Amino acid sequence: MRPETRYAHSGDVSIAYQVVGEGPFDLVFVPGFVSHAELRWTVPSFARSLSQLALFSRLILFDKRGTGMSDRVGGAPTLESRMDDLRAVMDSVECRRAALFGVSEGAPMSLLFAASYPERTAALVLRSGFPRMMWAPDYPWGRTEEGYRSDLERELRIFGPRDQAEDLVRSLGHWEEGDVPAIVDYLRWSATPGALEALLLMNKEIDVRHVLPAIRVPTMIIHGLDDTVVSVEVARYMANSIPGAQLVEVAGARHLHWGQDAVAIQSEVERFLTAIWEAGDWEEAEPDRVLATVLFTDIVGSTAKAVELGDAGWRQVLERHHAVIRRQLVRFRGRELDTAGDGFFASFDGPARAIRCACAIAEAVKDLGIDIRAGLHTGECELLDGKVGGIAVHIGARVASEAHPGEVLVSSTVKDLVAGSGLQFRERGVASLKDVPGEWRLYAVAQ
Repeated sequence: MRPETRYAHSGDVSIAYQVVGEGPFDLVFVPGFVSHAELRWTVPSFARSLSQLALFSRLILFDKRGTGMSDRVGGAPTLESRMDDLRAVMDSVECRRAALFGVSEGAPMSLLFAASYPERTAALVLRSGFPRMMWAPDYPWGRTEEGYRSDLERELRIFGPRDQAEDLVRSLGHWEEGDVPAIVDYLRWSATPGALEALLLMNKEIDVRHVLPAIRVPTMIIHGLDDTVVSVEVARYMANSIPGAQLVEVAGARHLHWGQDAVAIQSEVERFLTAIWEAGDWEEAEPDRVLATVLFTDIVGSTAKAVELGDAGWRQVLERHHAVIRRQLVRFRGRELDTAGDGFFASFDGPARAIRCACAIAEAVKDLGIDIRAGLHTGECELLDGKVGGIAVHIGARVASEAHPGEVLVSSTVKDLVAGSGLQFRERGVASLKDVPGEWRLYAVAQ
């Protein structure tokens, strides 16, 4: 029986979701590529594999914004907005803590969510996942520019002649009778050609490798040895980078989590998650570390300005400056952590929001006759009495010290996490940050 589709509201966007099963714990299936809440049940093997997951869990399914039965949006959604959508769905079904099952392109968002919201993530399962799509000197398994263009053209064949679309689907998995034509219909109804192309181009920019060491929840990585889309070496790389991660390599399995390949995988997922539940590890104490984006600001030339205005005039400027920053922090969901003189220290659960907040502050304070410099970094932070600390905070402060008047400067980590946001950057080169090991590539936000 096909489950009822309901809607959660994430801002002004409606997200389609379904709930199946009555198991003792919650499992959220984070789809890769595109999905359609109703039509997923018309693919025989996919419906069977989801039903198996629902035998031991309360299974939560959703279509990410821009796909399936969720609202269409312009462009491709960022990882940050997808995290907001997932939280909206979890809140709608009164799910406080769940395991995430991220498939293919669903893996980067699942990783970022687990690191940012460990209090809401009990465990992580990644199937055919990847932290980055493109080649880099320290990531030799990624696609070249030419290779990615070829892949994009190939995947858009789903909207071409039906025989080509079915050939594409056959290349991605081991199918049961009736699967292939149903999958073609499923994918064609899940997105438009333009939406799919925007999604694939956004995926090209994703890089969450910096997030991997910050994953502190039990993690299982499952990968097919016959996966021609994502090399098994990527799975091994992630397993080596995530503390305590388990790696399961499945002989003969291809990329997609459908068809005959799912049979061997379902039992591994059940074993892994049920063991965590039965051990009593599903509910944990408040996390002591979390992934966060930190923002530091200070007024440029504050001493000279204070001398120019005098004590009373300077005090008035500071009061208005503080009011501007606090107003923008509320607008962009930032948390004020400290204020010292003319400097602010705040944290955010999303890097794009943090950047937009910093830009809004930099623009607004110009009306006060002052400029600020701002710096941002995303990293694993220690939670200390409701505040954040650790090396990531020091890096954020050092990045801010490198900023020019009126400039918002970010680390490469921040830039890599805002793919699809529309934010533009100018490269500022490599800097040695005081008391911080190594060299850091910095980027100025183009305002």
